This record gives sequence, structure tokens and C-alpha cells, in this order.
Amino acid sequence: MRILVYAHAMELGGSQLNAIQLAGAVRDRGHEVIVLSEPGPLVDRVRAMDMEHVAIPVDRRRPSPQVVSSLVRLVRERRVEIVHGYEWPPIVEAFIGLGVWRRTPIVGTVMAMSVAPFLPRTVPLTVGTERIRDAAVAAGHRRVTLLEPPVDTETDNPSVYGGQFRAQHGIHPDEVVVAMICRLVPELKLEGLLATCDAVADLALTGHRVRLVIVGDGRSRNEVAEHAARANAAAGRQVVLLTGEMNDPRVAYAGADITVGQGGSALRGMAFGKPLIVVGERGFSEMLTPVTAPIFLKQGWYGLGPGSLGSGVPALRLALEPLVSSLELRRELGAFARQLVVDRFSLRQAAQRQEAEYLQATLDRVAAGALAVDLAQCAKGLLMAKLLRKYQRWRGTVAIDDSNALSVVAEVLAGGKSWIQRDRNF
Repeated sequence: MRILVYAHAMELGGSQLNAIQLAGAVRDRGHEVIVLSEPGPLVDRVRAMDMEHVAIPVDRRRPSPQVVSSLVRLVRERRVEIVHGYEWPPIVEAFIGLGVWRRTPIVGTVMAMSVAPFLPRTVPLTVGTERIRDAAVAAGHRRVTLLEPPVDTETDNPSVYGGQFRAQHGIHPDEVVVAMICRLVPELKLEGLLATCDAVADLALTGHRVRLVIVGDGRSRNEVAEHAARANAAAGRQVVLLTGEMNDPRVAYAGADITVGQGGSALRGMAFGKPLIVVGERGFSEMLTPVTAPIFLKQGWYGLGPGSLGSGVPALRLALEPLVSSLELRRELGAFARQLVVDRFSLRQAAQRQEAEYLQATLDRVAAGALAVDLAQCAKGLLMAKLLRKYQRWRGTVAIDDSNALSVVAEVLAGGKSWIQRDRNF
């Protein structure tokens, strides 16, 4: 098959990394894959994997008539057989330009914590957690498949050497390194970043040789840096280190003793054989163990509200302390994490399932009438969502990413009525 993968962004982040890695793995199964996206740091990785990249403008409306026109032209000229859009703008643009008028098979992937309510119901979707799948099915999506975020367990593995990373940053061999490798943004991430700074500083004050290394960049960098400076001042030494963004953070994962994170970053840490503490919002933190693993397999690598040890910095410190204190426990839980990610999240298995989704999409044909109804509902829902966003912006309450807004995520994790189901109220 000739496949066009349309990634929603090219900054370092879980969804776009998944898009690139899965595109490469599908290509390795004998298909021709073209990647379409705006410019960004991950474009170099696309080219390094020897895949063709086609650029679209960064500054554009979403959805963009210009991009829709480019999509139509590219699919026609290159005889693309299936288009795979990641997150809502690529899915909607592909559906408008190709799915309705040219009847080109479209597949969508949503790795956000909820599915936008205006997404077309006739486009087959893959989502990252069982609870998001249940919500999408309840909202009327015709075909929704669970495809958990894949991890390249062959390149991300415990044999990668991290000693040079530690030496480069002046980390002593007897220090226990806690690593957070993520975007520094308000949505989903910031609370966990700040809480981990405080928890590590508390451990350092009680005599533990521990250091937190934060790898990444983003809109919240200044706030994180100021918080880290206060933690360092309180501890009387550098216990929190910000390295900035790394195009290839494998050595940072390898150089860590413990990882703290969520989503794709959590899974990558597991692939390196590191014990994991999952953080979320509203004070959530929980250590990955054989007892807690089923929770994360159901709801994803994230959480809201108190965990088993309570909430906030005190709970996170209680989760970290036994790992910081015990090399044996780190090895035991790191081995468990590695085995879990190999068994369930390997990139090779994900590529096989994604290929099956592509084949199914080429076989399924939706009636023209159903497509027309879906287009009208999609347009109406998108218009209402944009009007609501303008109103929220006027009130100063708009979220940067509505699909990851806290109220939306809370409803999905609670297993109740999610934002995806509320388009009836528009």
C-alpha cells in the first residue's frame, strides 16, 4: 500500500513520536509511507529513518483550506491509497478533502485524553486506552480500536549506556537519578513537574543522595526553572537539574535510576528497565507494580486525585523513598516494567495491528448518504466548538488543548459521560 501519514505537529511529544515510529515500522513491513507535517525538530528523525517528508505551513488555520487542497493534490499525484491522520485537525482535513469527495480511505488516531466531539463518526479510529475507546463507542463512532502507544523496545532497551550523560552533567556515580523527560507545558504535565521538584528536595534534606533531572522544553519552562531554583536553595545544593530539550533522549533514560512521568514518556522509561512512578493531576502519583499495573492498562498512564499513598508532594515522596533507598527494589520493578512493555507495547506488534486497520479501512465502504450526514454533523460541531472557544477566550478561561482539559479528562477517567458525548448540546 501507498500510505500518507499526517502528523499534527513535529515538536517533541508522544503522539508525534508514535506517528513517526509506527510509520517506519509499517514501512518496514513492505509499504510505501509518506509523512506530511509542519516543520519541527522531529522532521530530522523522519529523514534519518529514510522516509519522505512533505511540509505544510506552521502558521495556518485549523482546519486549513490550504492544507486540504495540498492533501487532495498529493493524494492524486502520488496515488496514495490510504491517509492516516493523527489528532483532530489532520483527521478533519483528510475527511473533508478526501474521505467525502474522493472516497479515499481515512484512518484516525487520537492519543489525547479524549476524542473531540466533532470528529466524523464514519472515520475508523484508534485510541490509546480502553476508557477512551468505551467513550468513543458510546458517542456513536462506527469503528474504534484500542492501539496502545507503541514503544520501540529494540532501540529503547537496558543495554543503552547512560554513563556519559551522567558525567556530562556532573552527576556522581552514587547519586540516585530521578528523571522526568517530557514537554514543559501547563496541560497534564506542570503539576507533576513541580511536585516532583519538591518531593526530591524533601528527600535530599533527609540525607538521601538523589537528584532530579528534567529533560524537555516548553511554555512552562520559566515556571519550572523558578521552582527548581527554590528547591535547590532549600536543599543547599543542586538537587534539580534542567537540561533543556534533547532530540534523542535515550541516554537520559539510560542514565536514570527512576523515571517519573505519564503517557509515552512513562512507557519509554519502562522499556529501559527503569522503575516508574506515574504522575497526573489533582495530586495523583502511583508506583508501577504488579498490583497497580491493571489500573494503568485500563485508564492509561495518568491519573487524577489521590493514589494509594494519598495525594500531592507527601504521597509522591512516600512513593519515591523506597526506590531511592533500595537498589534491589529498583532492579525488581525495573525488570517488571521492561517485561510488561515488551509483552504489550512493542512497536513490532503495533505495526501488525496498524497494518490490519489499514487493510480493513480499504475494504469498508461507507454509503454516500452516511458520509454527507457525517460531514454536516462534523461541520456543525466544529463551528460550535470554535464559537465556544472564542467565548472562553473572551472570558479568559480557554484551554490550549481542549482534548486534554482537566474537566474533560476527569469525565473520561471516571467512566462517565465524556466531552465527546456532549455535541448533542451544541
